[in-house]
Amino acid sequence: MTKYRDTIIIGAGLSGLVVANKLSRTFPTHSFALVEKDRTTGGVIRSFVDGGFQAEYGPHGFLDNCQESRDLLTQTGLDKECVKAPLSTFVRYVCIGGKLQMIPQSPLKIIKAPLIPWRDKVKVLGDLFKKPLGGEPTVAKWADYRFGKALLPYVDAVFTGTYAGDYNELKIDAVMPGVRALEKQYGSVIRGAIVKARLAKKQATSVKKLEMPAMTSFPGGMQRLTDKLAESLSPGENLFLNTQASGVTKTASGWQVTSSTASFNCRNIVLALPLNQALPFLGMLDSSLPSTHIPEAWIATVVFGYKNATLPPGFGFLIPEIEKRFTLGTLFSSNMFPNRAPEGHIVFETLVGGRRHPERLEIADEELISHCLRDIGDLLDLPDPPVYTK
Repeated sequence: MTKYRDTIIIGAGLSGLVVANKLSRTFPTHSFALVEKDRTTGGVIRSFVDGGFQAEYGPHGFLDNCQESRDLLTQTGLDKECVKAPLSTFVRYVCIGGKLQMIPQSPLKIIKAPLIPWRDKVKVLGDLFKKPLGGEPTVAKWADYRFGKALLPYVDAVFTGTYAGDYNELKIDAVMPGVRALEKQYGSVIRGAIVKARLAKKQATSVKKLEMPAMTSFPGGMQRLTDKLAESLSPGENLFLNTQASGVTKTASGWQVTSSTASFNCRNIVLALPLNQALPFLGMLDSSLPSTHIPEAWIATVVFGYKNATLPPGFGFLIPEIEKRFTLGTLFSSNMFPNRAPEGHIVFETLVGGRRHPERLEIADEELISHCLRDIGDLLDLPDPPVYTK
């Protein structure tokens, strides 16, 4: 049986759910169907509680640094539920030379901090006098050119934490277009950042005080967001779970989507899928598009719970590749958000894998935990052993 909808959305992860929510609110007469191959919505966003310890299978939170994310919270009523960890008050650490180095929260404090030798700090100022780097350089090449080699471990840590990627492969224009624009517009990242900060401060005085963004989640974890977005959907009407989309065909009046349980005619299609899952559909529409697998950066999360222990204040730490450690970093979950562990306990989540070490995701759980504990034992002062691992 063929069904008709104005729009078909393939994929009921966060992106697909947000599109469905937007259509429902903005165009109430616009018919749509959200098609999902799994039996639940939410995609990779999944929270769990086990033995009083709460953690995430997927993302741990999001920054409220864009108006769209703030609007979404307000429109769904989740602005009254969400919990926040402001970047202005939660410090971060980078592992350098086998020790955790705290990254200060202000540019002036960063300059004063003993993160790199003073001679290298002077070299960083060379950014003020260098022409913009041409072409499409990698992050590593660009950062080396503008600021010198001493900062590279810190730059590596930033992109490990953000993308679980390799900064020798990531292109600066793709991952930091705003910073690249400062370089091109003002001839210097430092000069451009100063100008932008002054403008933002002036605008903030007339609107509201300029604030740093906050890491945002919910008392029950990130799954609360996707569950809330799915509440207004009706199975069999505009939500079709356990439905594997298998083909997309252009028709005279729009598109036809075939699936494991039904086919749909529609005027619009939204592919709300991870890139490699979307490639087969894109190839059906345009044979010139790449149809091979595009490299991705997947990570494993290992959860640890300890009794009668404390963590350093802050979000957690990141580890650059030069340190030759097994893990990418650790998030101090019970520091960031309340009620993530039973009373008298702490919980944190350690990250493994990424673009550089996908083979580590194939390791058995017991060995994975053992490798992580070795890094944690070197960097954190904790009792031995943990009372919870997952």
